[in-house]
Amino acid sequence: MPRFDDLRFRAGDLTLAGTLALPTTDGRLPWALLVPSWLPRDRDGGWDRGGHRGWYEPMDVEAPAGLFARLADALAERGVASLRYDPRGCGESDGTWETTDLFSRLDDARDAIGAMRSRRELDLRRCAVVGHGEGAVVALSVAIGDPAVGAVGLIGPSARSWRDVLRRGVAERSRTGADRRHPVVTALDRSAEELIERAERRQVSVPIRIGDAVVDLGLAAWEQAFHTPALALATMLHRNVVIAHGTADAWADPDESRLLDAVLRDAGNEPVLQEIEGAGHDLAEAGDARIGAFADALVGRMEPRELPPVLVAIEQMGAEG
Repeated sequence: MPRFDDLRFRAGDLTLAGTLALPTTDGRLPWALLVPSWLPRDRDGGWDRGGHRGWYEPMDVEAPAGLFARLADALAERGVASLRYDPRGCGESDGTWETTDLFSRLDDARDAIGAMRSRRELDLRRCAVVGHGEGAVVALSVAIGDPAVGAVGLIGPSARSWRDVLRRGVAERSRTGADRRHPVVTALDRSAEELIERAERRQVSVPIRIGDAVVDLGLAAWEQAFHTPALALATMLHRNVVIAHGTADAWADPDESRLLDAVLRDAGNEPVLQEIEGAGHDLAEAGDARIGAFADALVGRMEPRELPPVLVAIEQMGAEG
């Protein structure tokens, strides 16, 4: 069984909280950072019902394990450590989710990686970043700018502008009713066109009614995401990539991953695309074997990387300690 440590790290002026899963194996461990999708979630990948009461349908029974909790277990079984964390304003992390922009989310992921690199039990030369949903933009951006990241995992990513993906998702959820039981999803879908219009005009926020409350939703992150499609980032990435996408995803159509796969190949990569029949955005319908298959593909592509001088120095200090 892996050891689970509570980990807190600085992200600008804030402190973010997470869980570090450490396999009980000898030697320095390869590791992965797990970057969540955008709607308020906890570190395990589930909806943030605690920090955002009234935003989600209450659970009558204990919630099943979230995507990242399942993935962390699968990675640990394969000897890989992982960090999953509460986004700003969610779970035990400081800050406010509603006003966090995309670039702050990027900085948070980089700060999380910095916290991991201070751990002596981890192998600085073998690491990966996994992005779920809109977290794919964060994962790709971090990997492009960090030569020590050896592999990238994408789960249910969008490829095109989030403006277009949002509109397609609204239509799909209207057709299927997927996730419409949650007040925040209903509110977001109802206000999507106003949100897009205001974001394009670079207005600061849009008021949306979630249940009985009116929430002022900051628009900086949305406007930035509209103009930072994962597709454009993929053309700049030269790394090992593993993609998983549920065929019943009501937030990003599987065509998004197929398009990313094609663009990555054109850029000289050899990505692995796993389509999971009948699974939604969170892969809740996917059995443990399918989560394990994603973990196997990712672990198999976490090749050792050459380190920049500053990380070589950190590695040597860890060895001397």
